[in-house]
Amino acid sequence: MLRGIRTASENWLGRIVMAVVMFLLAGVFGLWGINDIFTGFGRSTLAKIGNTEIAIDRFQQTFRDRLNQFSKDLGKPITTQEAGMLGLDRQVLGEMIAQAGMDQQARNMGLGISDAEIAHRLTSDPNLQTINGQFDRNKFEQVLRNMGTNEQRFIVDMRQTMLRRQLLDGLTGDLTAPKAWLEVINKFQNETRDVGYVVLGPAQAGDIPQPTDEQLGKYFDDRKIMFRAPEYRKIDIVVVTPAELAKWIEVSDDDVKAAYEKQKSRFTTPEKRHIQRIVFPNMADAQAAADRIKSGTSFGAIATERGLKEQDTDLGTVAKTSIIDPAEAQAAFALKDGEVSAPVQGRFGVVLVTVLKTEPAATKPFAEVSGQLRNEIALERAKTQVQDLHDKIEDDRAGGATLEQAAEKLKLPVVSVNVDRSGRDPEGKPVVNVPRASDVVNAAYASDVGVDNDPIDADNGYIWYSVADIAKAHERTLEEVKALVAQRWRDDEIASRLKAKADDMLGKLKSGEAFDAVAAANKLKLETATDLKRGGTSGAITPRMTETIFQTAKDAYGDAAGDVPTQRVIFRVTAIKTPALDANSPGAKATAQTVQRQMADDLVGQYMAWLENYLGTNINGAALAQAIGNSNNGPLGQN
Repeated sequence: MLRGIRTASENWLGRIVMAVVMFLLAGVFGLWGINDIFTGFGRSTLAKIGNTEIAIDRFQQTFRDRLNQFSKDLGKPITTQEAGMLGLDRQVLGEMIAQAGMDQQARNMGLGISDAEIAHRLTSDPNLQTINGQFDRNKFEQVLRNMGTNEQRFIVDMRQTMLRRQLLDGLTGDLTAPKAWLEVINKFQNETRDVGYVVLGPAQAGDIPQPTDEQLGKYFDDRKIMFRAPEYRKIDIVVVTPAELAKWIEVSDDDVKAAYEKQKSRFTTPEKRHIQRIVFPNMADAQAAADRIKSGTSFGAIATERGLKEQDTDLGTVAKTSIIDPAEAQAAFALKDGEVSAPVQGRFGVVLVTVLKTEPAATKPFAEVSGQLRNEIALERAKTQVQDLHDKIEDDRAGGATLEQAAEKLKLPVVSVNVDRSGRDPEGKPVVNVPRASDVVNAAYASDVGVDNDPIDADNGYIWYSVADIAKAHERTLEEVKALVAQRWRDDEIASRLKAKADDMLGKLKSGEAFDAVAAANKLKLETATDLKRGGTSGAITPRMTETIFQTAKDAYGDAAGDVPTQRVIFRVTAIKTPALDANSPGAKATAQTVQRQMADDLVGQYMAWLENYLGTNINGAALAQAIGNSNNGPLGQN
């Protein structure tokens, strides 16, 4: 319990209730709304639910804590304006109102937690106990210091948390997933189908003559939007990450050799031995067994006499450091293969050990690892340069230099790409030479020419970008895209002929002709696919085709287009198999838990909406805006 409280308390009271509950509550007020009514508030009050007021200064502290944590998680400072755009202020206030509402409802219902129960929960928490299971006061005080609170405040928060949990457990504690619901999910996830099918392709469409200019012209005019040029943006990119800088850092052979000698243990596999042992209750029994082994009795025979199985005696092939008992390890690694040790007094009893086989230590040669070491050294050196280069680029840009000028001054390469919004160049190829390409493209399409953009944090470094040019989306002429139009025309013609052929074959099949006979008459091979699942593939069957197969009844025929217009299949569903629901299987249990969480989420959401209306909730929107500030310069309190 304490672990959860400690984690939640990192952001003070705003996150003191379980993370999952607070996630729900954060959305409740956004979903159902909070009345923007300002009546009956004191000057220091931001919101009110029932007769509980939320003070502005308390909200500010909670919001500041959350903003600091959010900035820490993202790895860069977040301004209050940015937090407001993300809805962080409403989320924090929604949580505080929800908590206050639950606290008041708990009081209204007469719920309580005795001091004895609080003490029991506290002293029985394993995180606050000694190795002997006793409450450790020193650990408790250390936790309080880490949380930045005192014992009195901690106990109050703990009591509130337990009461809120008691209230919500009363709503969701006995929820069980309905069997009918689980059976529907089981059928959807695990139903499989078998099909027989034939594949139609370009060969079945026959010879298609080249289109005339009139045909191409009409096809193009009817589909101009398909051939419209999208907007393209030329983006200049400068990447300063350890991985990128390491490409340009030279590492001498001497440095690599020195690193190899220093880190040789990294590339050394220690000696390993296949070891067996027998544990005896006392030294006398062990010595008697050792004497018998010297007289010719085998080690395995002794183990068998003592009722031991192989798994009881075999330690496997292990390194010396992997053996817990030092005395046992020392004895085993002093033996030759096949030898049996004298009795050894170990931590867990007296043992005899034997070595079946020894694998000697081995070290990878320098030539084998030199490339790896060279890259590691370059990467480590690059890490020390990242922040320095960041500061120099930002200083130059602040002084009026463009990104390209700043990069040229520092001899950093500038990569220019010309891409559409999906990140593809005019030839339709995706960007491959830029890390985090999708993030860069999305950011560039939210910017404009001449705008100085903040760098993107990426891979322990930074990526700068600037929009150099924008080519607006525009209509293309037929001459510009004639080859593409001709290919699309041909593909559509093939698709049309395949659909007509499929319709003809389906007509014969539905009239009673055998599938294999129809396939043979059309020189097609009848194939099978078994145990198909929704979204699955098998042979020529694609997920798109599978979707149609699962909409077709058993023994019925159907046809489905492929992922390309020049492919089509005709199929017959030969079997539908739905395994019975095994409620005790790991998958079924996981599904049941998911359904229970969804039910609990819905129930808590409805309850919180009811509680808001029942107690009466008001918020002063103007005070909220004032409380978080309107500055772009930094977090709360820096306006």
